[in-house]
Amino acid sequence: MPRSLPAARPTATDDPLTQARHLLDAGEPTLATLAAEVGLSPAHLQRRFRARYGLSPAEYLAQRKLGTLKAALREGSDVSAALYDAGYGSPSRVYEHGAARLGMTPARYRAGGAGEEIRYSCIDTALGRALIAATARGICAVELGEDDAALAAGLRREFPQARLQSVEAGRDDWLAPRVQAIAATLAGRAPEAAVPLELIGTAFQTRVWEALMRIPAGDTRSYAALAAELGVPTGARAVAGACARNRLAVLVPCHRIIRGDGALGGYRWGLPRKRVLLEREAGKA
Repeated sequence: MPRSLPAARPTATDDPLTQARHLLDAGEPTLATLAAEVGLSPAHLQRRFRARYGLSPAEYLAQRKLGTLKAALREGSDVSAALYDAGYGSPSRVYEHGAARLGMTPARYRAGGAGEEIRYSCIDTALGRALIAATARGICAVELGEDDAALAAGLRREFPQARLQSVEAGRDDWLAPRVQAIAATLAGRAPEAAVPLELIGTAFQTRVWEALMRIPAGDTRSYAALAAELGVPTGARAVAGACARNRLAVLVPCHRIIRGDGALGGYRWGLPRKRVLLEREAGKA
């Protein structure tokens, strides 16, 4: 995750960026409101804030809220109370746009998922066989393939030290409704599955994955365009690498990233599936 930033304390000589940071520490202003308060245009504020702090105002606010939530949980607060005290209107808000990274840390992931329990089911979907895996906190993998044994072997390679348990799709009270929701999304019957996700990656990878989830169905971006949106105009290769490391097929829609010349580019689960997804979304859009 990006570095933690101490709360800003305004003074009479504060510049607009420090003022903006103080306002973010005190509430949840929109970018337009924030810009008007400090006397800058929204685009100018966004650019200068990221240049100084390494985060957009929205990312700074999300980090502050998540930090407050984590601190309360570490101190033993009730989960529901901690969520509302941190400023989340409902538990589902924690997971919107991949904002919650309360679960497996990158360090634990690098240790092969040691200490984690991951349950998974293999099901038939409109895109072929799919393996859907979850920790107690959220869906951590949606992998597409043709062979259950190969899909399970891939999960073991990803998390070799975790305790993996195969469950029948309808026999797990927590997983069953989420499997059904994801199957509907893979079939194009639902625009997106409203399920908690566990994004496990570096700070840059999670920024890329969150940006992917903000691309509307029917739209596409080039690797270079997404890199520019993230404030790293020379980062097209890094964006491509983050897309390749995405483990959540369709839920994190890396299929919406194409090459600058309009070619499909790569896709972890095969170009025929990518073509089907893009054509389906373009038709509905």
